[in-house]
This record gives sequence, C-alpha cells and structure tokens, in this order.
Amino acid sequence: MRRLTAVPWIAIPLAGVLVLSGCSSAKTGGDELQIVANPTAARPAVSPAVTVKPAGQVLTTGSVSAVAVDAKTSTLVVAVSQPPALRLYDLNALASAPVNMPLYGKASRLTVTPGRVEIAEPDQGVVQRLSLPDRKLTETKTGGQPAASLAYGADRLVAMGAGKDIQVLPPGGAPRTIGGQLYSADDVLDTGDGVVVLDRLRTAVFSVDVAAGKVGEGLRAGDGAANAVTDSYGRVLVTDARAGALIAFSASPLIMRQRYPVPGGTYGIAYDATRSLAWVTLTERNEVVGFDVRGGEPVEKYRFPTVRQPDSVGVDEKSGRVIVGSAAGEGTQVIQP
Repeated sequence: MRRLTAVPWIAIPLAGVLVLSGCSSAKTGGDELQIVANPTAARPAVSPAVTVKPAGQVLTTGSVSAVAVDAKTSTLVVAVSQPPALRLYDLNALASAPVNMPLYGKASRLTVTPGRVEIAEPDQGVVQRLSLPDRKLTETKTGGQPAASLAYGADRLVAMGAGKDIQVLPPGGAPRTIGGQLYSADDVLDTGDGVVVLDRLRTAVFSVDVAAGKVGEGLRAGDGAANAVTDSYGRVLVTDARAGALIAFSASPLIMRQRYPVPGGTYGIAYDATRSLAWVTLTERNEVVGFDVRGGEPVEKYRFPTVRQPDSVGVDEKSGRVIVGSAAGEGTQVIQP
C-alpha cells in the first residue's frame, strides 16, 4: 500500500448555472453552450503493461466493460464484451464456475439496487433488468442508444447518450422524455436529494426535475468528466479523466463543493456506503485508490496494483471487497482491503 501526499480539497461554491471557462457567457434556459474542445477527453488513458502483480485474486473473464455487486445476494456481476454476456459469481464461492447469461450487445453500465441490476446496451437500443437471486432478465426497447439505466421508485430513468435526453419508463404506462439542454446524457444518478445527469460531451452535470419533466441548472465538471457515483451525503462524485481530479457536487441546489487532484489517469469510480470510501481507478498507473470522503478533504486509505486497463470498478459493501475489471482482457480482480 502506498499513500499520496495530502493535497487540500479546493472548495468552490458556484452558483446554479453552467460555468464554461474560456467560453462565451452562458445561462440556463436552452441557449447554445459550447462543448469541450476535445470530445474524447472523458476516455480512459491507455494503460502500460503490468509491472507489479495485481493485488488479490484475478478471475479469468476476458475483456470487461462494467462490474457491479449486489450485496443483498452476494452476487458479483461482470459484463464481458466478446461475446457480450454477464458472468454471475457467488462472492462467497469465487472458485465455483460463474453463471453465463448472454446479452444482446455490450453493456455500457450496470446499476444496482438491492436484488436488481439495470443493464444498458447502447448498440442494441435496449435496457435490461436482471432480478436476483432468480436470475431473470427482462428487456425494454428504447428506440435509441441508452447509456445508463436507473431504478427510480416504480419507474426507470434511462440516460439516452447521444439522444440528449432522459426517458422515464413507468412499469405499465407510456414513456415520457426529459430533455432540453443536454448534448449527451451519459449517466443518471439519484442522490436521494435530487436527480443529476452527467453530460460527458459538455463535461458537465445538470440537475433534473423528474416530476416537472425538466433539465435544470448545470455546472462544469472539470475538463473531462468521465464517470460518476452518489455517496452517503447527498453528493455526486465525478472523475475528471483529463485533468486528473475527483469532484464533489451537492444536488439540491447543484453546487460544486470540492475538487481534489488525483493524478494518474483518473477514470472508474465506485462507492462503499458502509465505510464511506470512494474507490477510483488510475488507468495510467494500473492502480485503484480508496479515499475516505467523510471529512473536509478525502484521505487516502488504500492503494493497490491492478490488472491492466482498469476501466471499471465496483465494491461489495458487505465485505468491503473491491472489484476491478480489465478492459484489456486481463480479467476481473477481487481485492480484500
């Protein structure tokens, strides 16, 4: 385990509008806001060859596009790319063969609520729901390219990627669409104090009023917002892949609260609510770092060597185990801090 020198959070209390450094003035309400100069800024850095043995246990899974853990059933869900499928592992018996469940296409995002996993498959235009422990898959066609899906009460919120909007899918009624200011809707998150959508093309986050069907104010999220997760304190934590930072936003009102430098190719993120740990992958270094985010600034608690190209990360809140997926085909890593 190796620690970084402590660097203070930069607390930036911004107003509830999208702030675009170096761009023309902007306001909410549908005006034409500029995208980032480099639209590929949110992509992970290319990892070097592994020079340090990955910590923990490595499962042979092939190339991984997303990982998630359902702590309720102790199920590790690994989305593999070729051929597209889910591999379901019993976290209490990792030596046992996984259950293989074919998918229509590559999964871009897995989102878990207890006993349920939402799966977005943009290339095929569908979202699927995996119920656990019965392992039943049900599909819904979206008519677009869904980037992420989230259980929201009885409904489902689907971020539609290049479709620039969010679909609200009720269990039995007609779907409705929320849009207006987005250039890309790449993830949708429920903080418990408000819904937020991540717009990678604009490297920004926007508040969403689901009841009113409106996208509200927005804020710039660094230079290359890549991935996001909610924490226990009503915040959205965002990785900035271009500038190397971890950024925290409150949701209601939408305010950037903290920005902390994390060099090394910041990309994937997961959150352990039991231990208040944010796990961040560093693709330039083949590492995963665990930060305690309870205080005024994050405190590094853990740092482990990983498999090559650690683009995805998940955590089992029951045991504290961290799951890292290799997008380079070098397997899925299970680490016990």
